[in-house]
Amino acid sequence: MTNPILVTGADDRLGGGRGPLRAGLVFLGAAQFIVGCWALFFPRSFFDIPWVGMRMSYNAHLMMDFGAMSLAISVLLGVGAVTMRQTMVRTALAVYLVFAAAHLVIHIQLLHHLTPGQRGPVLAALTTAVVIPVVLFALTGRAWRGSGSGNRL
Repeated sequence: MTNPILVTGADDRLGGGRGPLRAGLVFLGAAQFIVGCWALFFPRSFFDIPWVGMRMSYNAHLMMDFGAMSLAISVLLGVGAVTMRQTMVRTALAVYLVFAAAHLVIHIQLLHHLTPGQRGPVLAALTTAVVIPVVLFALTGRAWRGSGSGNRL
């Protein structure tokens, strides 16, 4: 009998998109973990990235808060990747998507703070950060339909 809380290993070989879905969750979680640690423990260094500071006043408190929030999202994505439970995976992706979409909209509104050469790469990166969870969310339906295992992916 498969543990309903932890579904790993052989279940990924059953198809249905679970391998790419788990890989995507791990990628997003690792990226959030790295960014979170950087912003929380080295806020000035993180702020000094041109598209982060955007020639605005430095605020260590906000940088550390952003880092802590990024770490929290990394935990949620990590739990989704480990458990591969549909509800958990979809919740993790929805939380990340809400952040990523809002982050993109905020930066679109603040493009005037960037040089013309910085605008394209920033928009490309932030748009990709929205597209990835949308694609992964689509995989959750396919993976779940093919599993025949209730809420587990």
